[in-house]
Amino acid sequence: MKIHDREIGPSVRPYLIAEMSGNHNQSLERALQIVDAAADSGADAIKLQTYTAETMTLDLKASGFVIEKGDSLWSGRQLFDLYREAHTPWEWHRPIMEKAKALGLHCFSSPFDESAVDFLESLAVPAYKIASFENTDLPLIRRVARTGKPMIISTGMATAAEIDEAVRTAQDAGCHDLVLLKCTSTYPATPENSNLRTIPNMRDAFGCEVGLSDHTMGCGVAVAAVALGATVIEKHFTLRRADGGVDSAFSLEPAEFRLLRTESERAWLGLGRVIYGGTKAEEKSRVFRRTLYIAQDLKKGDLLTKTNLRIVRPGFGLSPKYYERMLGKHINQDAPAGTPLSWELLA
Repeated sequence: MKIHDREIGPSVRPYLIAEMSGNHNQSLERALQIVDAAADSGADAIKLQTYTAETMTLDLKASGFVIEKGDSLWSGRQLFDLYREAHTPWEWHRPIMEKAKALGLHCFSSPFDESAVDFLESLAVPAYKIASFENTDLPLIRRVARTGKPMIISTGMATAAEIDEAVRTAQDAGCHDLVLLKCTSTYPATPENSNLRTIPNMRDAFGCEVGLSDHTMGCGVAVAAVALGATVIEKHFTLRRADGGVDSAFSLEPAEFRLLRTESERAWLGLGRVIYGGTKAEEKSRVFRRTLYIAQDLKKGDLLTKTNLRIVRPGFGLSPKYYERMLGKHINQDAPAGTPLSWELLA
C-alpha cells in the first residue's frame, strides 16, 4: 500500500510518523518549528489531531468528566479544559500542512468526529488516523473509509473482536489500504506493557500492514517492533520536553527521533531473508575457518599423527571433520610445515 507516493510494507524501511498532538503549546510559531524539526529528524509524516473541546466532550465537572486523581499525567483535570488546551486550532491546519509539504513531509490528522473529516477533506489530506480511544466509533470509521484514503487505526485496548469489527467496517465502506497499530493506551507506557509479540499475530489475523503507536520513553521498543514486522512507527514529538505541554513527558526530542530513524532502518535492513551458508559479503572470511595443516616438516611416506597434523587457521586445508580419519595415513610427497592438507597429499 501507499500513502501518497510512499510505499509502506516489508520491502521498504519503516514509515515514521511524528505526532505533534498538543505539543505546539498553543503557539502556531512553535507548531511550525515542530514541523521543521520533524523533517530534519527524518520523519516521513507529521500528524495532527483535529477536534475542538466541544466535539470531544461536554463542559461539565460531573463524575466522569474530570480525570480521577492518581498516576495520570492529567490527574484532576477537567476533560473539557484539557481538550481546549491541547487542541490544534482548525485555522492552523492549512499553514502547518503547507509547511510540511514544502519540506517533503506528509501531513495528516486524527479526526474525532464527522465534521473534522469534512474539514480535512477540504485540505486534501493523504491519509487518516483513528485514535485508539475512537476505534470503536464505527460511524467515524465508516465516514473516513468513504473518503477512499488510506486509514491507520490504533488498536489500544480493543479486543480481537472489536478490531475485527473495525477492520470489517472500514473495508466494507471502501477502505482498501489499512494499517493497524499495536498501541498501549497509557501515557507514558512501559516496555513491560507493550506486548510486541502481538504484531505478527495481528498481521496474520487481519491480513493488513501492522505497526506500533509507541508511548514508551526512548526508541528501544519501537526498534524491537520493527524486528517483529512493524512497517509503521508513530511517536509523539516535541522540541524540548522541558518546555512542558500536555504530551511532552512521553514525546521524543529531535535528536532522539533522529536516532529512531537510524536504528529503525538498521533493524529493518537487518531482517533480510532466511539464509544459511553465508552471504556473498562473507566469502572473503572463509579463510579464517579452521582446517587441517601439516605442523612439522614431513617426508614422503611419513605418517600423520596428532603431533604433526593440526586443526588451525587459515581455511585452505581439508575440513576438521576429517581429522580422525587422517591420523595414521601416509603422505605421498614431501610436505613442509604450513602445508594445507589436501587429498592429493595422501598415499
